[in-house]
Amino acid sequence: MDWQQPAALAVVALTAGVLLWRWMRPRRMDFQRRTGCGCAGSAGRPPSVCVSGRRGERPQVLVTDR
Repeated sequence: MDWQQPAALAVVALTAGVLLWRWMRPRRMDFQRRTGCGCAGSAGRPPSVCVSGRRGERPQVLVTDR
């Protein structure tokens, strides 16, 4: 049991180090957020596709613009 305590502390320290690194590291540049262009976001959401059908019936495919 003597080796278990340092191993557990090493795992906790490594996890804390990874979390701190992800929190402190510099972020990648996001073109929309930095420039305010909004070109890619202005198109809205892509259309949704709904496929439905019951046994013995012909399947229905509905494409809606939301």
